[in-house]
Amino acid sequence: MPPSLPRRRFLRHAAGATGAALVPGWLRAAAPPPTNRFSFLLLGDLHFDRPEDHDMAWVQREKPNDISQITGYCRNTRDVTPQLFATVRATIAELNRSPATRVAFVLQAGDLVEGLCGREELAVQHHRGAVAFVRGAGLGAPFLFTKGNHDITGPGAVAAFGRVFHPFLTEELRRLAPAAPAVTSARFTAEFGHAQFVFFDAYEAAKSLEWFEAVAARRTAEHLFFAVHPPVVPYGARATWHIFSSPKEKTRREKLLALLGAQRAIVLGGHIHKFNSLTRRAGGGSFTQFALSSVLTSPTAREKNVLSGVDSYTPDQIKVEPNFSPANEAERRAVYVEERPLVSAFEYADLPGYAVVTVDGPRVTARMYAGAGRDLWRTTDLGPPARG
Repeated sequence: MPPSLPRRRFLRHAAGATGAALVPGWLRAAAPPPTNRFSFLLLGDLHFDRPEDHDMAWVQREKPNDISQITGYCRNTRDVTPQLFATVRATIAELNRSPATRVAFVLQAGDLVEGLCGREELAVQHHRGAVAFVRGAGLGAPFLFTKGNHDITGPGAVAAFGRVFHPFLTEELRRLAPAAPAVTSARFTAEFGHAQFVFFDAYEAAKSLEWFEAVAARRTAEHLFFAVHPPVVPYGARATWHIFSSPKEKTRREKLLALLGAQRAIVLGGHIHKFNSLTRRAGGGSFTQFALSSVLTSPTAREKNVLSGVDSYTPDQIKVEPNFSPANEAERRAVYVEERPLVSAFEYADLPGYAVVTVDGPRVTARMYAGAGRDLWRTTDLGPPARG
């Protein structure tokens, strides 16, 4: 086990300049003291959206198949997402009553926004709207997130991510540690208590992999959480949607898997809009993967297409979406033939919601809640997994 960390050491940033601006006292006061017993709220994809953030003539011309998606996400943002954030706020307040479960921050797994705005000025407006929404929700804890594909989709979206989200992430990190360096990349790390959180930029993946290798080599924290938008290990019908999925990227994928296994990491993600937990062997060890979606069309949600146990991790799991991409069914099935011998635990469900992850010394558990309510659906042991 790595040596314990000094009590006051709880943030390391690996992708920015040193130094920090002064931060108002009301922001600094939000940070609980670091400990080896704490919680964080986990949210999946959100796709914050508003009609005024889109040049619909551009969408109609360039992305006509996304019009109904944009309409749906705008409705969700208006009618349901505020209820989800109200629940998150109440959950944080309740957990903060006990030092053993005090909330360090909220972690969101990418696709904070829908994107597809059409012009840079609208993309900046879109990103600023999401930041204003998060601030206005008054969650009572810092809000950190990894980069999703929709966060940088459409003209000007990459620039907007840097102009709006980098300063916001800097501000949120400094709520934990006023001396934290500025965020200048979607690759950064944060430490809290005996845990290190790695935020991996899946859309500059080659650079991020080299960076992560260096981060892993310096690791001293007991737990390593790896936040990445797309899956590392495929699940469900969309078996080719994981990171480094191209045959040309096989060497990089194997390197990433080996690093995660050797680190006995806990991978947190989204992208597929489904619940998943699994354990995979790699690098002489094993790592766990936990993914969820927070895209809610209603405050309530019920499980569908539940798969449970490693015997369900077969090519037949693609049947959960029988109409998805029939042209490449054989390719998707072949992915699972290759992966199956290395997966030692597997759970899947079509169920959106949120999770509370609790670190209690060596133990890490995730409590998954359905929809925007307070009904506990499932508790999952995230490990870290056993060695070998």
